[in-house]
Amino acid sequence: CERIPLWVGYSASHLLSIFPLQTTGLFMVLKGLPSAYNKDLQEDKEAVIDVIDTLNAVLQVTTGVISTLQINKDAMERALSPDMLATDLANYLVRKGMPFRQAHMAVGKAVHLAESKGVSLSHLSTEDFKSITPMMGSDISQVFNHQHSVEQYTSPGGT
Repeated sequence: CERIPLWVGYSASHLLSIFPLQTTGLFMVLKGLPSAYNKDLQEDKEAVIDVIDTLNAVLQVTTGVISTLQINKDAMERALSPDMLATDLANYLVRKGMPFRQAHMAVGKAVHLAESKGVSLSHLSTEDFKSITPMMGSDISQVFNHQHSVEQYTSPGGT
């Protein structure tokens, strides 16, 4: 299961390696060829067939994983950590008008401060956050809510 992203990357790179350094080359050749002419496409068969075989294997593994998947909600909730919400903290600052690059640096400082104090990110005081940037206000506690973090994204797969 953890190899599926590897297989996808392998297949994509294998397909695109048909014409090195010209990832759109194959598509341009195909577009310009008459429909019954295939003499220029003799070198692409091996890569395409390999990708098809890999895709079939990936789909079989994925089907098996999903069909036998058992979700342990309690274990998942126990595994949640406030540090997982560092990106949400950066997004909080961006929504307040800070450029993401600066927000990323501010969050890094907050993580460093939390580590130096031996506490989790969510246990820093409002004063601690304000010492990093005045844009972090008393409403910062809303960031450290995993349920809110998931619900704020509205696009499919956007969490």
